[in-house]
Amino acid sequence: MKFFLIVNGKSLKNIVLILIAAFFTAGFLYMENHAQIPVFSTKDGPKAVYRGEKDLALTFNIGWGDEKAEPILDILKKENVKSATFFLAGSWAEQHPDIVTRIVKDGFEIGILGYEYVDYMDVVDVKIGQDISKAQEVFKKLNVKDIKLLRAPTGHFDKRTLNIAKRYGYTVAHWRIDSKDWQNPGVAKIVENVKKADKGDIILLHASDSAKQTAKALPLILEDIRQKGLKLVSVSEMIANGEIHSKAIN
Repeated sequence: MKFFLIVNGKSLKNIVLILIAAFFTAGFLYMENHAQIPVFSTKDGPKAVYRGEKDLALTFNIGWGDEKAEPILDILKKENVKSATFFLAGSWAEQHPDIVTRIVKDGFEIGILGYEYVDYMDVVDVKIGQDISKAQEVFKKLNVKDIKLLRAPTGHFDKRTLNIAKRYGYTVAHWRIDSKDWQNPGVAKIVENVKKADKGDIILLHASDSAKQTAKALPLILEDIRQKGLKLVSVSEMIANGEIHSKAIN
């Protein structure tokens, strides 16, 4: 016995459109969920920092959005936090010069998060250099001086990135503790993820609009840090204050 599926032209067109939409949605979700897979530094040559010897470093990535950065800054001020490092995409920074100025005025360190949301593992050396250079020019125009750190926009990097970053005068800064706030798993889960942090750790948080629960989780995170008696420092202060840890990329 044979079975035949009869589909008219309009139905077939709708099915194709649904399949295409599903494909792009799946691809977007894949990138979102794999953007923060840890990849560490080199065996020889330039190294990417992912933890230090003592203290604790809060870091915030900002790549896009208008709403979440200032509430984060408000909480840090209210909680009397003096040290943190903000990794800013150049494309975001040039659209939000007032917030960049506030970050500097509040005494926080700024690092570069590239210019665009580019996976440095997927592009040629010239493209990496162009992305870094374009971001560098933005911060020069904004009069942000003495930037020492760079973080790969998606968190992915290899030896090429480390060598190119070094040529531009930057150290690549990764992290050891991923809060996973970018997944919006709930305030309690974000706090639980960060509770794993101990002395020397660099913590990844976000102040982009996609991280909708970070502001609510932040006071609880800071309370836990205080209870542990850990001192908050910038990533550059952590580098200056002791031995830095890295892992090899073959």
